[in-house]
Amino acid sequence: MNTNVKNELLKRLFEAKGEPVSGQEFAEQFGLSRTAIWKYIKEFEEDGYEIASIRKKGYVLISSPDRVNSANIQKHLGTSSYGRTIDYYESVQSTQIIAHDAAQAEAADGTLIVAEEQTAGKGRLSRPWSSTANKGIWMSLIIRPSLMPQQAPQMTLVSAVAIVRAIEELTQLEATIKWPNDIMINGKKMTGILTELQSDPDRVKAIIIGIGMNVNQGEDDFPDELKPIATSLKMATGEHIDRAKLIAGILNYLELYTKMYEKHGFGPIKLLWEGYSNTAGKRVRAVMLNETIEGTALGISEEGLLELRLDDGSVRGIYSADIVLQ
Repeated sequence: MNTNVKNELLKRLFEAKGEPVSGQEFAEQFGLSRTAIWKYIKEFEEDGYEIASIRKKGYVLISSPDRVNSANIQKHLGTSSYGRTIDYYESVQSTQIIAHDAAQAEAADGTLIVAEEQTAGKGRLSRPWSSTANKGIWMSLIIRPSLMPQQAPQMTLVSAVAIVRAIEELTQLEATIKWPNDIMINGKKMTGILTELQSDPDRVKAIIIGIGMNVNQGEDDFPDELKPIATSLKMATGEHIDRAKLIAGILNYLELYTKMYEKHGFGPIKLLWEGYSNTAGKRVRAVMLNETIEGTALGISEEGLLELRLDDGSVRGIYSADIVLQ
């Protein structure tokens, strides 16, 4: 089976917006039989798409299932490269693992790895991430920006701003950012970001941005230990969220802000990030590998470090830590 042809057929059905798509014309264009096209249509129907066959006119898409496949995402995209190539899976151990292999195999800038389920999702410091099937966003984006390796860590903060803007646009919810990589709603975590780098000493080869987002889960979908600290967009809004549309929104903003970062440096992103921060101005405890310190969060530096004013008046830049609001 030619997956590219199948995806193109589904894309045509979406783009037709209720008008018939000629099976005969599509078959002739791709050198296929009408039977092959009919088999693709049957596979779509088995996946939950409702498609009408109109005699002598073609196929009409009536409704589509809640899937984060390429056709459902790309119909909402306004990007030039991000999400224009999508590798979609029903279930994987981790999209981040697949993305690393794809990046090393020269996958194009903006290639998206996305799955309905992860069985071994990981967050920062290799912590497990609960990835409920068909209810969240589990994805890894491969980008190849014109940045130096020392600029790569700031892409976590760029990504965070893109995510909160996309959430805000789709749901009108006020999400906040907890440094360095958590998106919060009503004081509970609903998104984590994992940014990893492939580079030479003097240039970025690829940055892999892993995003795990709780979207349509209910409270019972979380293990008991996460129920007090985790939430989802559905729990916050009371409504089912279109995951594919949200992914497209994230990619639209992420491409916009990455280009801004490349062209103008981190300054404009820093202002945006601090506007959404739930950390700046708060007293926090920073738990690091070898020490724990307390102070007042001032904001972030041009390098993306969290700046804390300690009790003795000195200012300390924090590169990596678990932050506990006090």
